Amino acid sequence: MARALLKFIRVSPIKSRLIAREVQGMNAEEAMAALEFTPNKAAKIISKVIASAVANSGSEAEDCVITSCRVDNGPVLKRFRPRARGMASGIRKPTAHILVEVEGK
Repeated sequence: MARALLKFIRVSPIKSRLIAREVQGMNAEEAMAALEFTPNKAAKIISKVIASAVANSGSEAEDCVITSCRVDNGPVLKRFRPRARGMASGIRKPTAHILVEVEGK
């Protein structure tokens, strides 16, 4: 079993988990093909992490199955936006840690 971990990536973990659940248990080659046409920022990032995990396993993509695709919360970057009457409101810019584990057949 091989794995790849991408940390502190600037993408929402809640939105990324939707994509990660879709590819879990799929063949790695099919998952990367499906993610290529998914119109989501997280889809392109998860596709690259899957490719990295396949490369770490040392086998071909068609021989690998994604056993686990997990997205964890990272630290949140906190920013402020000026508002009317001298006030300010907060902006949260979340980060995520993406872990993909693949296993050869």
